[in-house]
Order: sequence, then structure tokens, then C-alpha cells
Amino acid sequence: MSWVIEETGFDRENVELNGNKFLQGNGYMGYRGTLEEFSREQLAACILGGIYDKVGDAWREPISAPNGLFTRLTCDGEPLSVLSGDVEEHTQSLDIRSAIHRRRTVFDAPSGNSVLVQAERFVALDDVHLLALKYSFRPSKDCRIVIETGIDGDVWDLNGPHLENLEAEPEGDLITLNATTHELGLVVSVAEALDKDFGAAQEIVATSKSIIRKITVEARANVEYTLHKYVSIFSGADAVPDPSASTIASAAAAAAHGFDGLLVEHRALWDARWQVSDVQVRGDEEAQLALRYSIYHLLIIAPTHSDKVSIPARGLSAQAYKGAIFWDTEIFMLPFFLYTNPSIARNLIRYRINTLDGARRKAAEYGFRGAYYAWESQETGDDACTHFAFNDVFTGRPMRTYFRDKQVHISADVVYALWQYYRQTGDESVLVDGGAEVILECARFFFSYSYFKKEKNRYEILDVTGPDEYHERINNNIYTSMMVRNTLEIALETVDLLEAKYPDAYADLISRLSYDDDLKNIREMNELLYVPAPDPATRVIEQFDRYHTLEDPTVEELKTRIIDPNEYLGGGNGIASNTKIIKQADTVLMLNLFRDRYSPEVKKANWDYYEPRTDHGSSLSACVYALVACDMGDPEWGYKFFLKTATIDLTGEAKQTVGGIYIGGTHPAANGGAWMVAVLGFGGAYYDGEAIAIRPQLPASWEGLAFTVTVEGQVFKVSMDRATVSVHASEANTQGYVFKIASFTGECKPGQDVVAAYA
Repeated sequence: MSWVIEETGFDRENVELNGNKFLQGNGYMGYRGTLEEFSREQLAACILGGIYDKVGDAWREPISAPNGLFTRLTCDGEPLSVLSGDVEEHTQSLDIRSAIHRRRTVFDAPSGNSVLVQAERFVALDDVHLLALKYSFRPSKDCRIVIETGIDGDVWDLNGPHLENLEAEPEGDLITLNATTHELGLVVSVAEALDKDFGAAQEIVATSKSIIRKITVEARANVEYTLHKYVSIFSGADAVPDPSASTIASAAAAAAHGFDGLLVEHRALWDARWQVSDVQVRGDEEAQLALRYSIYHLLIIAPTHSDKVSIPARGLSAQAYKGAIFWDTEIFMLPFFLYTNPSIARNLIRYRINTLDGARRKAAEYGFRGAYYAWESQETGDDACTHFAFNDVFTGRPMRTYFRDKQVHISADVVYALWQYYRQTGDESVLVDGGAEVILECARFFFSYSYFKKEKNRYEILDVTGPDEYHERINNNIYTSMMVRNTLEIALETVDLLEAKYPDAYADLISRLSYDDDLKNIREMNELLYVPAPDPATRVIEQFDRYHTLEDPTVEELKTRIIDPNEYLGGGNGIASNTKIIKQADTVLMLNLFRDRYSPEVKKANWDYYEPRTDHGSSLSACVYALVACDMGDPEWGYKFFLKTATIDLTGEAKQTVGGIYIGGTHPAANGGAWMVAVLGFGGAYYDGEAIAIRPQLPASWEGLAFTVTVEGQVFKVSMDRATVSVHASEANTQGYVFKIASFTGECKPGQDVVAAYA
């Protein structure tokens, strides 16, 4: 059971939730967990990563490709669909071990006939352009079955339609549907090959938006009929001369290989993924399944095929949040890939390097120098975030927000992530090949943005919005200021590293950026930057200037003031804006990211102060409080927030609409947060730049925990119970590594084991 998500019975109210819950993907595409007979009304969609389109004045968003897996049946002229209610049995499941979606439905067909439909599909991991479906049916009585299967181009869009000039045509035994995107005219091509184990009459029907095979079968009682579909998708964004020709060749090759052969290869690759990604929990089946489910969602959106794309805030589940890349990726998802699959982490870092020019354009737009990274980044790095993110639910008017303008910490988040990648992998090439330029340009931006207060002889970071978005345009936000200081420190370390080890690259970069004066400025700013400190008496760090002067209701009291469940609580008129209630971890997030710079007493004082005042109105929040709770030695509080994080896409309890805007879909930042809490929190794993520390903080219900970590290319399997920690170094490792476990400090060499007590 710890590998299977299953739902029995069909509830029309769960169509949107199940589309997210049973999502499949491979980093190139995300195929929603809908049933084969579903169409746009049931939110069937295949989201393509990194391809965006804008129609009119609507928001720019990722496109949904034509649905090549569309399949429905009629029995003696009556359509068979779970939507009709004529269902005797229905089960939908997702095997997260092999990323296989299954359905089993018994339809109550005409004249007392029962028709069993079973389907199995996967989104290929090796060939990212490919989907495959095995579909079978078996009637209990003789009947005429008509199968309609093909490519449905009438897709679900939030702000479309994005596909134009649809052309459907048969290509021998294949069918294809080609289209172009509205804004950029990119070709999107879908081809389908089909084989079946029965003979039947077939006709092909092309409409303005689809191409469908109509296959008529004189079906015999209790005989099973099976067909296989092989669907390939290419676009003009792929490095191929002719997307249509590539889809045809890909689908034909898949059909020649056969469903079973493709499935064997698909399973093998997923086995390899889980070898380094799995986290095993002993004693808590609920936590085990939720954690593996979270890891699964990270794996299906990981861009293995390109460093020109990254992971959007809603993964590849929907067009929500414009399919944009936020700071979620760097702060909440990157750690998972750093510790389990550094090559994917490198792709995520390279995406930010590749979009540096977009960050430069944004800085210039606001009158600053350097690189100001987009709050909502798409393929070019230009900011897709609008000035009016929500609507006022009372007046219907657009509401001015300052996410785009004032969340300057995004540039610092990018630098933080880039340095974490370098520090943990030792990959200096990423610095030489663009990374150092990103770091220096972000530092230059912060100097350009900062305000020097002459009478206090200090630099300040004013007029910003921190992670707590309920409070906009504030001064000296602790998270932002600390991240800016970190950026300046990293810039100076980067300069020293390049000058010492890559003098030619250093000289070229400083000259090309005309950076001599900026280097002097950054050194001064690093010495004189004001970062709020803990209060000597309470140890609490004020989240921003004058935060302590705000009204101090409880979260429960604030919620009694809500008039409309979809109203936005922040911004200029939000009911939280003039209170101490915060949207999500802000000061506490800073304490987590800079855990070595603050005492346990400071962490506890701020956790105790800010958690009761946190609405947790973001899926990014709970995991941070869990991590700091573990750091404080209180895993039971951490466990409460861990479950909230790990089950968010299973329960569907997250908001679907805010301020009239759809924000549904999956929550990959929470998925990454669940992994962080399990491994870095409860497992206590932490790389300090020199050694790997293991300081377990297992919750009471956990008997043991096992996971894999990778540092500088060296792979270690870690397992623990309530008394001891065991570390096994892979035989393929090329060097030993120092581990710190309680009072034990020692090297774990290739192929060796280390066992140490900690309780």
C-alpha cells in the first residue's frame, strides 16, 4: 500500500482534485490524472513545460497539447462514461513506484449488459516525448461496441485558446494533429500510432479540432478486446528541424517496439530513480505513503532533458500561476535534487544562468543596475507577474499588488541556491560558465537598490515585500536583508575564488562587466548593511520596521472578519495588512536557511512568537516550521507540520481560488518541503561544507528512517533507528567522507560502513 494511491467509486465533485492527484509526467510534459473519456470540460490536459502563449490581454501561460490518449466507447449506441452515472464499479489508481496510472470500471450498459473497461498508461521516462496506453474492454453479452479514439485538440485552457491552424491528417497507419501557438507561431505536433488484438472496421473522422478513429466491433460476450496507443509530442521549441516528422517517427518507433517492451524500460528507469530518491519510514504507514507521494511529484516534473526550463510553482499540473518559475524552486525544491540527483539540480541552476538577460532587463525597467530576477519567470526570464494579481471580490475590480515590484529577495534566492549547488557538488565549472556573472550582477542590483542612511552610516533595504506577502512595501525585512547580506558575502567569495584559480576568467568578467567600482561598493555595503538583530531581552527578531506596532489578534479572531472566502487577506485593503498575522514563514524561514548563525534560544523564541501569528496561507509555510522545530529538538511539533505538508495533494485541502483567480494544481514546493523535513529535519542530515552531520530527531511514531544522500558526487546510504545511525558508502565512490554523528567523528571510505550511537 505504501506505493499505491487509489480511489474507489466515482464522485463528480472530485474531478478537478483527481486530475492533480493522479498526475503523471516526465519533466517535458505533465498529463493530468483524468479518465480516457474526459475532455476539456473535465479539465483533461497535457501541459508542456517551457512553452508559453498569450492571447489578447489575458495572462501568458503554458500551453496544453492536444490530447492523444482520448478514448471512449459506445455500447449498442449508448455512450459509456462515468459521468453518466451508469457505473457498477469504478477504481482509479496510481502506482508511484513505476508511475503507472490504472483504471477499472464496470459500466451498466443497455439491456443488462455489463462492460468491463480497464486501462493502463504511462508517460515515458526515457523518451520524454512519448505517452503509451493499454486499453481493454469485455462485455458480458454480445453487443456492438464503437471505439472513438484519437487526438482531441479542443483542450482545457485558462486564458486561451492557445492553439490555432489545427490540421488533422492520417499518415499511413498513423494519425497526426498539427497546430501553431497564437503568440509566437510555434508548431505543436501530436502523432498517434495504434495496434489492436482484434479485427474491426475503421473510419477516420477529422474535424476542425480533432482527428478520431471510429472502430466498430461486433463484440462477443466475455471476450476481452485490447488496443494500444502510442502518442508522441514535439514542438517548435525542440531541437528538431520538423516537429511533425519527428512525432510521426517517434510514434511509429514506439509502436514497433511494443507496449510491453516500452513498459519494461520505463519501469527500469523508475527503479533507478527510486534507488537514490526513496526515503523509507518504519512504523508509520501514513507518513511513508505521503512522503513517497511527495517524492514522486518531484520526480515527474524534474527537467532531465534541458537546462532551458525549470519547475513551475504548480509543476506541470495546470496553467495556474502562469506556469511560471518562482523562488519555490530554489528554496524548497532544489535541496531534494542536490542530495539525490545533482545533474537535475544543475539544470535548475543553469536555467537561472540562461535567463540572466531577462533579469537585467527587469532591473533596467525599474531604473536599477545589475540583475533583478523575475518574480514569475517564463522562458526568457522576463517577468510575467502583473501589477494586478487578484480581483477585489467585493467590487470586481483588479487589485494592485506588489509581488512583481518589491519582492527583491528573488535575486538573493537565486544566488543562495547557486552557491548551495556549488558548495555541495564542488562543481566550479558552473561558476566559471555564467554562475559568477549571475552572482555579481545580483550583488550589483542590491547595491543599486539599497539606501545609504548617512546619519546612521549604514545601508538599508527599504520598500520591499518579504515572504510574508500580507505586508507589502515594508522596510528592513529580516529575511530580505539577511539574504542580501548573504549575496554580498557570496559575491566577495566568488571574486576571491576566480581570482585565485581562474585569473583569466576573472579578469575577463570584471572587465566585461566594468565591475571595479562596484566591487569597492559591495565591499563597503557588506560591512555597513543593516540587518535587524534579536531583541536582547526577548530574543525575537522584529520581522520588519514597526511590525511590533501592529494590531495583534489571533488567527482565529482575524478569520471571523472574513466576509468572502475568496477574498485576499493582504495588500492595501486586506484584513491582515494592519495586523501581526503573517501569511507564511518569514523570520523563521531565515533562521532555517542560516541555522549556523543563530543560537537555539533565538530559534525557539522566534518559533514560539511567530507560529501562533502565522496563517499558513501558503503551501510553503508548514514545512519551514517543521524544519525549525526539529532543529530546536521538538520533532513532535515538526511531525504535525510535516503531515500538513506531505498530504496537501492527497487531501486537496489547499485553496483553489483566491481573489477570483484559479490557483489550483499540485504543490511541488510542499513536496520538496516534505522531503526536507523527513531527511534534513527528522533525519538531521546536514552538510556544513566540510563534513556530513547526522543528528536524528525522529518523531515518536517512527521506528526508523533510511535515505540516500549525495555530496560532491559521493553517494551514501543512511539508516537509523531510535538509538543508532548506520552509513554505507557506495563502492563506486572515489573518496571517503567525514561524518559527525553525536560524539562520533570519522571517515566513511568507499564500500565501508560506519555505525554510531546517538541516543
